[in-house]
Amino acid sequence: MPGTKEIRVKIKSVQNTRKITKAMEMVAASKMRKAQERMRAARPYGEKIRTVAAHISHANPEYRHSFLVPRDTVKRVGLIVITTDKGLCGALNTNLLRMALTQYKAWQAEGEEIDVCCIGNKGFGFMQRLGANILSHAIQIGDRPQMDKLIGTIKVMLDGYTKDRFDRLVIGYTRFLNTMKQEPVLEQLLPLSGERLGAPETVWDYLYEPEAKAVLDQVMTRYIEAIIFQAVAENMASEQSARMVAMKSASDNARDLIDELTLIYNKNRQAGITKELSEIVGGAAAV
Repeated sequence: MPGTKEIRVKIKSVQNTRKITKAMEMVAASKMRKAQERMRAARPYGEKIRTVAAHISHANPEYRHSFLVPRDTVKRVGLIVITTDKGLCGALNTNLLRMALTQYKAWQAEGEEIDVCCIGNKGFGFMQRLGANILSHAIQIGDRPQMDKLIGTIKVMLDGYTKDRFDRLVIGYTRFLNTMKQEPVLEQLLPLSGERLGAPETVWDYLYEPEAKAVLDQVMTRYIEAIIFQAVAENMASEQSARMVAMKSASDNARDLIDELTLIYNKNRQAGITKELSEIVGGAAAV
């Protein structure tokens, strides 16, 4: 059994750790609220441009955008993986990367080749260790999603699809459900399916100026960028929520450990006092 001095040192160490986890929990709670506000603020634009894209997909324009045309065969897949830059957020990244790895191996088993785009340091490091072919990556993007930091990384993958380098483009991220629950998802980004676009209540066509190709190229590109931006915002909200929950759990565990160590310390101290009293009583009786 350790001595009282060792137990005191360990209690002090756990107390210091608990101070850190408690502070990180409070910081994550503050960032979580801001991340949720940014995520919700991005949704109206995404919904509006999705409606426009849905109308375009159901209309009969003279130009059919390549993002809306399904490929006959799939020989190569593009995968966009969105993870966090930092750790200490529980199993958030692990769950997503495990799902991505399972799908990655399934594609390989079907003879499909995979090119990867990584947004976030954790996913970038994982794909490097996996030996994946990484075409582009963006790391250290901060706590606030900024399109100028993502646009170059996204454009590499969109150009790859447009130039027939990929036959399918898939995005993986963690969807924010609530503070206590975040869900890893893998969704097909391109070609755009009716499931993602939805069916508009009424269908109409548009008059295009200057021409359909120039307008639709811009609209569909903005739509895909909005989807990816929203996925990054969702992932950031999930990150702060998961980190707050993980740090709260760590603080609670540290408190329980301090209680256990304090009990052991008191028992040791009481045993020492009892031993000293027994020695004094025994010595007096001998005299």
